[in-house]
Order: sequence, then C-alpha cells, then structure tokens
Amino acid sequence: MATCKVVVVLLLVLLFTPPFVHSQQLYNSYMNPLDLKALLSIKTTLTEISPTGSFFSTWNLTAPNPCSSFSGVTCYFNRVTILSLGTESLQLAGSLSSSISSLTELTQLILSSGIVTGSIPPQLAQLTKLRVISLPNNRFTGTIPSALSFLTNLHTLDLSHNQLAGSIPPSLTELPQLRILILASNSLSGYLPEKVSSPLLHLDLKNNQLTGPLPMSIPSSLRYLSLSQNQMWGPLTNGLESLSELEFLDLSMNQLIGPIPAQLFFRPTLSSLFLQRNNLSGGLPQKPDNGEPSIGSSSYGQGSIVDLSHNSISGELSTVFDGVESLLLNNNRFIGRVPKEYVNSVFRGSTRTLYLQHNYFTGIPLEKGTVMPDTASLCLLYNCMKPPATLMTCPASAGEELSRPAAQCSVFNHGNHD
Repeated sequence: MATCKVVVVLLLVLLFTPPFVHSQQLYNSYMNPLDLKALLSIKTTLTEISPTGSFFSTWNLTAPNPCSSFSGVTCYFNRVTILSLGTESLQLAGSLSSSISSLTELTQLILSSGIVTGSIPPQLAQLTKLRVISLPNNRFTGTIPSALSFLTNLHTLDLSHNQLAGSIPPSLTELPQLRILILASNSLSGYLPEKVSSPLLHLDLKNNQLTGPLPMSIPSSLRYLSLSQNQMWGPLTNGLESLSELEFLDLSMNQLIGPIPAQLFFRPTLSSLFLQRNNLSGGLPQKPDNGEPSIGSSSYGQGSIVDLSHNSISGELSTVFDGVESLLLNNNRFIGRVPKEYVNSVFRGSTRTLYLQHNYFTGIPLEKGTVMPDTASLCLLYNCMKPPATLMTCPASAGEELSRPAAQCSVFNHGNHD
C-alpha cells in the first residue's frame, strides 16, 4: 500500500511539473559537444599563474555536468551563454584561442585581470549574440579588430589597460546597441572617429595617444566622458554644449585651447569637471540672478569636484562654483578679490578644498580671528596680496613664496589689497 502511494505522488509531481523544467534539466546535463570541445581548446592556450588555487580544476571530461560544474561557465539549456575566465585571485596567462568562435550562443565574454597576451581574436565577430566583451588589465597587443563592428547586439566593450595600438575602427562607434566603450590606457593613436552615433552612456578613452579635435558628433546620451592624457587639440565647442545628461567630464592633460563653453557651468547633473593642464583661456560666466542651477548648487554639490588648474583662465572669479566641494583654480590668471560666497562656503562645510594659489588675487574677505574648519584646505600662496598664512593648508607643489613680486602685480588694481 505504501509503495502505491509513492508511485501516485511521483506521477502527480511529473504530471504538474511544467514540461520545460524536465527538458531544461535534461539539456543541462549534456553540454553541446561543440561547446565542450571549444572550452577544452580554450583551456589549452591559457596558463594558471596563481599559486593559491586552480581555476581550471573543474574543467575535465569526467565532470558529470559541465554546464553546472565548470568554473566560470553559464549555460542556457545545453549551450554556453556566459564565459568568465579567471578571477581576481586566480589569474591567467597565455593567449585567447580562436576556438571561442564555436560558442555561437555566447552573450558575455569576461576575462579577469591577468597577463594574457597576443591579439584579440577577430573570430569574436562571428559570435553575433555577444552583448558584453570585457578583457581589461591584460597584455593584449595588435589592433582592435575592425570586425567587432559587426556585433550589432554589443552593449559593453572594455579593452582597457592593455597594449593595443592603431586607430579606433570608425564603425565601432556606430554600433546601434553600444552603451559602454572603455579603451583607456592603451597606445591607441590617430583621430577620434568623426561619427559617434552609438547611444553611448559611458565613453572612456583616457591615457592613449589620440590626437585631433573633439568629434563634431557626440551622442547627447553621454553621462561619462573621459579623453584625458591624450594629445587632443582645438576648442571645446564641438558638441559639448548638447550633453545635457553629462555627470562626469575629464578632458585634462591635453592641448585644448580657447574659452570654456558657458553651458558646462550650468549643468546641475555635472558633478565632476576636469579640464586641468590645457591651454584654456577666457573668463568665467557670471552666475545668473534667476536661480539657474550651476555645478555644486544641486544635490550633486556633495562630492562635486572642479579642476581648472594650470590653464590661462583670466578675469575676476565669479560665483558660478559656489558650493563645489573640491575647487582647484590654481595656476591661472585670475585677478581681483575672492568673492565672499566662497569663504562662506568653506566655513559652512560645503567647500572642503579651495586652491587659489599662483594667480593674481588681491584680497579675500577673512576677518581677524577667523578659525579655519579642520576639514577644510585653503591655499592662497603666490598672489598679489599677503595671505593669511596661519589659515592655509597648501600642497607641497604650491611652493613656499607667500606673495608675487610687486612687478608682476603692477598691471592690476592694487586698491583692494588686504
């Protein structure tokens, strides 16, 4: 009688369990032979360099269920869809086999930091379902395969911190689904592609050898843009004004010239602006009386940073940066008195770093007996005034000279000296 009850229960379970559950369990028990062969071929070209363990210890033919037992492998039914090679603690060396092109259902290829060398297999272009290619912090050489431009489903491409050279394939920035493109810290050269029509949210090309002007066409969807540490030249007017969603902009350490577009200062979404070490000139716009939000004036004020240091920006300092947490305007050509709004911002704790050294300021409204908050850093060295030395906290790069020689300040109005 008990045996009959068990049989009935099993029949009911089988009857009311959806058919796809049975089929998925069945398929996942037997990896597609072509996928298994490709994985074992990939294993032969990679070497484990970690003394603490073995990433490939589960990759063997005796595994009862490769889809669930192979480290870094995810399957849908019996096909490999995600391949994540190595970990932070189990790093790999060697090269990436072209056999990967047999994994035709692959949607994500992720390689952890290591010392994998050689070229990026152009056969990746055959994997038309790929949405993520992430191969950062390795030693890939050669060029970026232009064939990657055929991956119309690609969402994320991260090839940063390798040794790639050559130019950026022009059609790469026209992929219809590409949202994240990170090619930072390589040896890429040449101009940026003239057409950047991909709906990018994040574009990071810093620390390369790129040259030329900013592209005329920049997607308005961008929230993060970094081109720092390149050899970019020309003005900042090419398309930056239209980036209404921008939160992070870093164009530092280039050869950019001319004024900064006023629109950049009135982006309440923009919390990080790095334009230091260029050849920028002109003045700063005045903060409008109509309450139009500017950098630091919204909820983004906390944690905000603006660095315009080491340029040739001139004129009097407007209050457009009132509320920015870290403000670096040193090594420019500012004149006149420091507005009281900045002093108030320091003492209420909104501004924690205010670097104004190596300019031509003639005064700052600080009352005698003022005590600087412990959390604040203020530097006024080498201006056209006698700075309050007891209130200052300066970086070592500011030097030790308190004021500029009088001859350098003779062209300015000295009537406002403190």
